[in-house]
Amino acid sequence: MRDTASAAPERCGGTPVATRAAARLDRLPPSRWHRRITLVVGIGAFFDLYEIFLGGVLAAVLAAQWNLGHTAKSWVIAAGFLGMFAGANVLSVLADRFGRRRMLLVNLGCYSLFSLACAAAPNLSWLLALRFLASLGLGAELVLVDTYLAEFLPRAVRGRYLAYAYTFGFVGVPVAALLGARLVAGHQMLGIDGWRCLLIAGALGAGFLQLMRRQLPESPRWLVVQGRDAEARRIVAGIEERVASETGQSLPSVPEAETVPERRVPLGEMFRGDHRRRTLMWWVFQVLQTVGYYGFGSLAPVVLTAKGYTVTDSLLYAALSFGGYPIGSALSIPLIDRIERRTLIIASALGIAACGLAFGFAAAPWAVVAFGFLLTVCSNVFSNAFHVYQTELFPTGLRSSAIGIAYSLSRLTSVVLPFVALTVLTDLGPAAVFAGSAVLMVLLCLDVALLGPRSTGRSLERI
Repeated sequence: MRDTASAAPERCGGTPVATRAAARLDRLPPSRWHRRITLVVGIGAFFDLYEIFLGGVLAAVLAAQWNLGHTAKSWVIAAGFLGMFAGANVLSVLADRFGRRRMLLVNLGCYSLFSLACAAAPNLSWLLALRFLASLGLGAELVLVDTYLAEFLPRAVRGRYLAYAYTFGFVGVPVAALLGARLVAGHQMLGIDGWRCLLIAGALGAGFLQLMRRQLPESPRWLVVQGRDAEARRIVAGIEERVASETGQSLPSVPEAETVPERRVPLGEMFRGDHRRRTLMWWVFQVLQTVGYYGFGSLAPVVLTAKGYTVTDSLLYAALSFGGYPIGSALSIPLIDRIERRTLIIASALGIAACGLAFGFAAAPWAVVAFGFLLTVCSNVFSNAFHVYQTELFPTGLRSSAIGIAYSLSRLTSVVLPFVALTVLTDLGPAAVFAGSAVLMVLLCLDVALLGPRSTGRSLERI
């Protein structure tokens, strides 16, 4: 059963049908097709946080195995973020030039290949170089997940389905953390060092996901911007036909008021007009959010060893704390389309600040796990809200580049973070690390409250 709009003449109301792709996609009811692409694309979020977790594990484990000093441990964590910084800049810009689907395949292929090579690293120099290259491929993963899904999902469920996507990805993180604690404790698996097994597992998982993604269509919104109207029209018509078949209903008519032609947008548009204010706000946001969100994921094992716990106990407590990631992500699902995105970001950021302070001062194992768990719950309500929000700030022709360049600043901050945080940790202790983080999260809240636009429930083209 097909909607009559999908078979409309070449022009409708004076506007080419191809430029109405956004409105046609926005008015579709959620279906199995939407849920399938959400799963296949969104589970890639797992590999991003997996790599961040892995940096802390490698720093803690190799400090003993390879007799690493303070600076070397910092580089083990920083190398991955440095690669992500470069990848976020390069691949996100290429996604606006060559397409979302193509870059989704390129980034995971690069990560899988070099992560597998990283597992064979004979010394620190090789490990750092190969981690940089693997992370280069992974750098734009979350940018591409956000951009791709936002351009397909109906506006009424855009936030909720993106939250589902991240929940799928983050379910695997505590599992990986528990596996990591077990492998490190056992030292070897099938004669291979435990930390090398973790790298191999990430490479094989990403390779399998890449095969699944080969069936994905290109974004019709992006095709329209490129002037490839016939392809966009064909893809949208196919999606409408599948959704109508799966739901067994006639599709709603396309609201003419929502038809807004898209165009190519030069990169410099980020710094003009209203986009300049949004760019400034989001750059400041990305620098500050890194400390609160990624700081805990990458530094938790190191912080816990500084508290006096063994490496094995530190990894176990971190793994239990990481259980909050999928739970926080799941909790965001009923909230994200009901509460204004900007408000939800601010509330969850304040929760991260408060729980981080409590974690920094905690001494008893139960308190460490409890406050770490609550911190990660708040973190993924925060994360899901801002990942949806950033897709709504810029037009299609600029979306991937603008959010990718801003996102790369969070990776650059993450390169510096371990050097600063580990120095503060050594000199002043865990409480000082999280006190500084709390101050920065409060500044983030002010940035979003003063400069961020409202976006919940509006079409991408109208925001």
